[in-house]
Amino acid sequence: MKLTYYGHASFAVFAGGKHILFDPFITGNELAKDIDINTIPADYIFVSHGHPDHMADVTAIATRTGATVIGSWELYSYFGKQDLKNVQPLNPGGKAIFDFGEVKSFIAQHSSSFSDGSYAGVASGFAFKTSDGNFYYSGDTALTLDMTLVPKWVDLDFAVFPIGDRLTMGAEDAAEAAQFVKTTNVVGVHYKTWDLIGIDTTEATKAFEKAGVKLFLPAIGETIDISKSK
Repeated sequence: MKLTYYGHASFAVFAGGKHILFDPFITGNELAKDIDINTIPADYIFVSHGHPDHMADVTAIATRTGATVIGSWELYSYFGKQDLKNVQPLNPGGKAIFDFGEVKSFIAQHSSSFSDGSYAGVASGFAFKTSDGNFYYSGDTALTLDMTLVPKWVDLDFAVFPIGDRLTMGAEDAAEAAQFVKTTNVVGVHYKTWDLIGIDTTEATKAFEKAGVKLFLPAIGETIDISKSK
């Protein structure tokens, strides 16, 4: 599977013949200033929670591409009022079948609110079964034993975890999360965007190596090929 990183917690996976985009926050991220949101392909956009640094560019990209936007009931209701044509709800515990494969939503231990402070539903992550392989995006979260439910449903090729600490898991907890979901491949996101989540990536890599897990840290705009064999 190919994964393209767009900065912060925004990335896309090409699987099942579809471009699956996550938490697009490019506009407003100074580190992603060289990414043109008008060139980002998207057939689906999954939104983990309502914070602006995870949904700032959802409406613009979905309007241009016609992508189906998927998130919790509250996000579904919010984006449905943005004149988007294709919006679907998916709450933690729920599953849905799409033309690229099957998705199940899992709880994330994190806050979630819209920019005006109103409630944006529970934070969540998503696990995917596709013809090209399987993966899990935890969304913004603390380390939680709920992650042990993921491998009961799917055998993962890789997982995408936040590693920036302070607002989410740090590297050590994310390395343990890899044990919980039973994967040896992790893509790290949600770090270094601001000083508050600045980390030493060398030390982060060591934490994963100690746990027997490969940590991938693609550059913004970089596309990597990732599978169990990598």
